[in-house]
Amino acid sequence: MGQAPIEKKTGISHLFAAATYSAAGARRLLGESAFRHELIAFGVAMVLFTVVGASFFQYVAMAILFLLMIAFEALNTAIEEIVDRVSPEISEMGKHSKDLGSFAVFCLITANAVYAGYVVVSQFI
Repeated sequence: MGQAPIEKKTGISHLFAAATYSAAGARRLLGESAFRHELIAFGVAMVLFTVVGASFFQYVAMAILFLLMIAFEALNTAIEEIVDRVSPEISEMGKHSKDLGSFAVFCLITANAVYAGYVVVSQFI
């Protein structure tokens, strides 16, 4: 006997289901120490922006960069979990997959740091 197909939700129930899945993903991401460090760094950046009198646009740009970093961190975590499930043994392909995901996150961490540094330093020039 096969399993019954999963019933697809539509309308408002789909919206609530999607929000539930997203909340579960956020809770899972909170379990990652790298994400918690990024969250702290964002908080520090926001405090520094307040101290130096950053513009509204600068806050918005920083928030957008941070949201992109969170998205990449989530995708990187998903890649790592899939690789660990599919290929629990050490493999070159698994290593490359994890390294590439890590590099993508690193690029966005760098973009966040450079932008935050620019905003803070430019207020003194």
